[in-house]
Amino acid sequence: MAKRATLQSLRAGTVHPGRYLILAAGDVAEVEEALAAGLDQAGPHLVDRLLLPAIDPQVIAALLGSAGLRGRGGEALGVIETCTVAATIGAADAAVKAANVQLADLRLADGLGGKAYALFAGTVGDVEAAVAAGVARVAPELLVEQVVIAQLHGEMRDNLERGGELLAPLRAASAAHQRATAERVTPPRSTPPSRRRRRV
Repeated sequence: MAKRATLQSLRAGTVHPGRYLILAAGDVAEVEEALAAGLDQAGPHLVDRLLLPAIDPQVIAALLGSAGLRGRGGEALGVIETCTVAATIGAADAAVKAANVQLADLRLADGLGGKAYALFAGTVGDVEAAVAAGVARVAPELLVEQVVIAQLHGEMRDNLERGGELLAPLRAASAAHQRATAERVTPPRSTPPSRRRRRV
């Protein structure tokens, strides 16, 4: 792909479970040319693909990790989960273009068994419209689940703001406790006294 076209950026690496993901950005014609080269090389091993000629800025921000649920009050939450990263990104792009919603989070592959999901926040009507548009963008065999929650509970919102991983905060607290315990138990190393020369 990099040899076939001039791209603004090309990010590639492994994701779970044992897959290789490539994200390419640039002018539409260049990305189309690069994608064609990638498809030729992938052959029968291709899992999914996606071309977004005019990706929404919210999706770019979410891919860069700057999304979040903070400040959304008790409004509705929408969820779209798919089997592949490409399907979720496509659904997210269609959803935010269809309604006045915030793309609150975009979780891709790692720690999800290769699946991915997108979270949308807004009024009930807007979230319903966004989820419907996003789901329409996904092939039926790739859709895992779609949900609209009219009033998200505050504790659930807090969990989602922390990243949605159940054990991550507990692991972090445990690691901090172990470090603090080790510092208290391990005595500081004493510096050996300097040797003095004896005069004979």
